[in-house]
Amino acid sequence: MAEQIEIELKTLLTYEEYQRCIDYWQLRAAQAFTQSNSYFDTPDFKLKNLGCGLRIRTLANQAELTLKTPLAEGLLETTDHYSLAEIQPYLKQKTLPKHGAVAKKLQALGIELNELRLLAELTTKRYQFNLEIGEIALDESWYHQQHDYELELEVADYNKGKLAFEKLCQQLAITYKPATNKIARAFQAYGLS
Repeated sequence: MAEQIEIELKTLLTYEEYQRCIDYWQLRAAQAFTQSNSYFDTPDFKLKNLGCGLRIRTLANQAELTLKTPLAEGLLETTDHYSLAEIQPYLKQKTLPKHGAVAKKLQALGIELNELRLLAELTTKRYQFNLEIGEIALDESWYHQQHDYELELEVADYNKGKLAFEKLCQQLAITYKPATNKIARAFQAYGLS
């Protein structure tokens, strides 16, 4: 189990802006990795109504079950780590592990694990690397017949990060386009908003 505070700044990108970022940072296709997110909530969106998000993320060699809960500034991420072999039965059955830190947090929020349903899925090709101010994620995502590009900067301090992100967008000639988080975009694409 791991807990960390997530403070992200993000903007949606056009294809041209996305390509400009790839060129600017001289990124190569081999540096990208793919991750798939399976998003869960109750049929009446109890987690969404609490400002929370719940996902299983599968990567090439591992999986994570993450619950994001709101803080005054940012989100608290509670994550349980699994092998792909451990998580596959849950994904196949569209259920969640009933043990671990995430399950305990869900119960503390009054969420019954048997109420949770797999509601949306999203796959992302991601370039991820560190800059002095924080961690960059340059994403291309596909979900329910949608396709988008996004630039994220994860920082420790929102105010410093906001200034750095604005400067970065200006430097790369990126027009800021507000981006909701991926779970919100996926739910909207699936007609669940």
